[in-house]
Amino acid sequence: MAVCLVDVSSYLPGEPVGTEYFTRYSRSDRMAKNVMFRSPRHRHHVSLDDTSVELVDHAVAPLLQRHGADALADVDVLLTHQQLPDNPLLGCGPEVARRLGMRPDWVYDLHNGGCAAFVLMLQTARMILEHSSARSALLVTVQNCAGQAFTQPTVRGLAHAPVPGDGIGVGLLRKFDDVGTEDGAPPLGEILAVECRTYPEFAGDMEFTTNSDRKWWQPRESEGCVNFSENKIAKVLSRGNRLVPEVALAVCDRIGVRGPDVDVFVTNQPNRLFLRNWREAMELPPQRHPDTFDECGNLFASGIPVTLDTENRAGRIPDGALVVMSAFAHAGDFAGAAAVRWGAAP
Repeated sequence: MAVCLVDVSSYLPGEPVGTEYFTRYSRSDRMAKNVMFRSPRHRHHVSLDDTSVELVDHAVAPLLQRHGADALADVDVLLTHQQLPDNPLLGCGPEVARRLGMRPDWVYDLHNGGCAAFVLMLQTARMILEHSSARSALLVTVQNCAGQAFTQPTVRGLAHAPVPGDGIGVGLLRKFDDVGTEDGAPPLGEILAVECRTYPEFAGDMEFTTNSDRKWWQPRESEGCVNFSENKIAKVLSRGNRLVPEVALAVCDRIGVRGPDVDVFVTNQPNRLFLRNWREAMELPPQRHPDTFDECGNLFASGIPVTLDTENRAGRIPDGALVVMSAFAHAGDFAGAAAVRWGAAP
């Protein structure tokens, strides 16, 4: 038996937004010079009227075109992650299922995975499929805070406001029985290994602030945003540099390969510095560590599936390629990596 990632697709809302949208509002800020906040050339923004369910509908459309209109009707497991929930009291899973005409037996909204949510979903779905009668799973990541939270009048002038972008990435998993092959090669799309690690000592280091003493849910005049300080930035840089290659190499060790043996390395993409350092730690050339940072910005949890879909549609991930995904979340309280024998070539 094998659990395989059989396809990925994505959706980028609206037209590309240039950096000048933010620079005209930028303030004199020491942190604007920090490598953490060097802006991408473009990013996409959801509108205030876009709901997660509508965005997911766009993202799954290519899957339905390739696999048929009923491809999702029998999906057993639905896992979702929203960066900015439309309803703070519940996730979007059941509503997504209704919109897509699904009747899954397992519906989970995973929030703690952060930028590594897609890897956490791979691990969770794989466990469910391996140990139950479930045969398929849909993984949904929604990054929707750039065009909503980071364009608020008092937020868009901050150093970190131009870095995020919006996008939705989805993955389709299926379980296959009796997958042994004559030459002993693993089946295409098989999830070979997953490594997820939680670091409680770093929990709470990423803060959400309203710049007042009011709770986020109380009426207020001030606008909420993620809070950064130079001290915390230094800590996040140090942790991020270490955690992503650490879990990626742990997955490589599990399947008996080295970092340079990886054909395609896909990570989350907070900034160019992390991307360079992670690639060098894996001893990989730039062409084997693709990203969509300059076109899309930091896509948080959607960074991995959107980049996979972009590269796949461009024909740059051949079937049989060893793909390793790796990411860390928040200020470093979670990290995960997964290895897949690619099998979703268009």
